[in-house]
Amino acid sequence: MSEHIIVQCTRERHAAAMLEIFNEAIETSTALYDYKARPPESMVSWFEAKRSGSFPVIGVEDAGGTLLAFGSYGTFRGYPAYKYTVEHSVYVHKNHRGAGLGRIVMQALVEAARQRDVHAMIGAIDASNAGSIALHERLGFKHVGTLPQVGFKFGRWLDLVFYQLLLETPAAPIDG
Repeated sequence: MSEHIIVQCTRERHAAAMLEIFNEAIETSTALYDYKARPPESMVSWFEAKRSGSFPVIGVEDAGGTLLAFGSYGTFRGYPAYKYTVEHSVYVHKNHRGAGLGRIVMQALVEAARQRDVHAMIGAIDASNAGSIALHERLGFKHVGTLPQVGFKFGRWLDLVFYQLLLETPAAPIDG
């Protein structure tokens, strides 16, 4: 396996490569429940949401600086009591799937969550995405629910499954 470098992604350096990965997933899979490719300007607001929420955007590059995979997390739901819970996502370039890059990104996201006193990480995964489900299970995530037929794409109903990892953080959670 060639050398891989974990990086903090930036809009200036990584947005175009990330958009390519997003759009390929939108157009060919149920990893994203979008119908249409995202325009380049969508990455401005995407990165702004990550910056304003102090959410990490972690990537894996090859030795030449090409982005191969990335992931992030963000707000789970918009209510204050969910402040210790995040929803994450990971995407791997189509030519590099199955090489363990998703695992590298997920492990980095879990570590970032611990450092930021996150308690619960939630993955919302299309039920047909066996690879993502297996990755989450290998990392200790537990299946905590299924929402049948909540999406419709490619002429069929889609089930959404939720996987959760509970962390030992924060040491002293507070209300408010």
